[in-house]
Amino acid sequence: MTQSVVVQVGQCGNQVGCRFWDLALREHAHVNKGGMYDEALSSFFRNVDLRSSDGGTCGIGGRIQHLKARAVLVDMEEGVVNEILQGPLREVFDSTQLVTDVSGSGNNWAVGYMTYGSAYRERIVEKLRKAAEHCDCLQCFFLIHSMGGGTGSGLGTRVLSLLQEEFPEVCRIVTSVYPSAEDDVITSPYNSVLAMRELTERADCILPVENQSLIDIVNKIKLMSHGAKPGLMIKRDSAVTSGQGGLSEAEKPFDAMNNIIANLLLSITSSARFEGSLNMDLSEIAMNLVPFPRLHYLVPSLTPLYTLADVNIPTRRLDQMFSDAFSKDHQLIRADPKHSLYLACALMVRGNVQVSDVRRNIERLKPSLPFVSWNQEGWKTSLCSVPPVGHSHSLLALANNTCVKPTFMELRERFTKLYRKKAHLHHYLHVDGMEQSFFSEAITSLSSLIEEYHHLDATKARLMPDAPRLCIAR
Repeated sequence: MTQSVVVQVGQCGNQVGCRFWDLALREHAHVNKGGMYDEALSSFFRNVDLRSSDGGTCGIGGRIQHLKARAVLVDMEEGVVNEILQGPLREVFDSTQLVTDVSGSGNNWAVGYMTYGSAYRERIVEKLRKAAEHCDCLQCFFLIHSMGGGTGSGLGTRVLSLLQEEFPEVCRIVTSVYPSAEDDVITSPYNSVLAMRELTERADCILPVENQSLIDIVNKIKLMSHGAKPGLMIKRDSAVTSGQGGLSEAEKPFDAMNNIIANLLLSITSSARFEGSLNMDLSEIAMNLVPFPRLHYLVPSLTPLYTLADVNIPTRRLDQMFSDAFSKDHQLIRADPKHSLYLACALMVRGNVQVSDVRRNIERLKPSLPFVSWNQEGWKTSLCSVPPVGHSHSLLALANNTCVKPTFMELRERFTKLYRKKAHLHHYLHVDGMEQSFFSEAITSLSSLIEEYHHLDATKARLMPDAPRLCIAR
């Protein structure tokens, strides 16, 4: 069995990470009734015997002693990490696996990447190595961060570069939360574009998530939960925005949004955590979905977003779940993949779903989904037998699709508006090690990425339908 380590950086990264660990524990508790430390738990948790002098790890097959998350928590403003350590999950995190400061990065990529990246380099590498040493077979690092602030974007991408240097053979999957156009951080376009250059060059896969898309999904579920139509009441705690558990009892504005991202991580890791008739190795995601090294932005969509409470309404047919996964309402970035070009697509199904159901739905949907001519069979599927708590089945679709291009173009436009005026540039250039060339290189990298997607889009017009087949005369 392989293990993975989660590295959560900045306020957003730590809040999402905390929610992921909370929901993961709920899932394992739902399945593991015997209280035994099994392979499923070992993939993301250590079993520690606190009675031994060295806090030794207990092997698979024994009783659960104390579960510790395979996690490294990094934040340069200690508020969120302190809140986690005082909350219901305080025992889950190893206090020696934290890296914090008090002053924060001031919404400045350069402070996070240059200042804190240099000052804390050795400490971060030490924590990463320690987490890796606790694994028998380390398969993947999951990095969670946001793009708009200073610590998430700056230190987050510095941690990514350290992972590439120290563990070049280990898969790096990054969940990046992109700010909305109405973001209250004025410098977020600078931070996002500077971070994107690092993401494009150093990650194996990136799961982009947009704040605005999360807000839209939360509002849609709220509308449903207030019973807009008779009988359309959402079952309690079954929505992906369900705010149970986590940092504290009181619900906070971002909790519902963080829950959606945590559910994305639950689904992508389900094959590593539980058994299934067709499990997908985490390294297979990049292997199968990334035909070109720089084009590794995989658009995630989740379905169902909720379960209806009224038992008289038939549960949404399985076919509807597959159709929804390709609808723009279920994408975690604002995009419509059906009107763009697919390079490849993965379907990660959970629950009691048969391989034949998956194949039938792929064949049904294929005609409406434009794939590149050289990869018409570019589907990867996985089946995990354990559904999320509160659902009978669920589906995560990961699409390597050119529909990310408009998001990147909008980001470039917002960057250019600021950069043309040289607005706020002095805040960055005062930081030791930061030069103006970083800005020009970052925007060149982003423009090059957009151009690569544009070239692929241009081939869509040349896609020819299947040639008509000859009919045999009877």
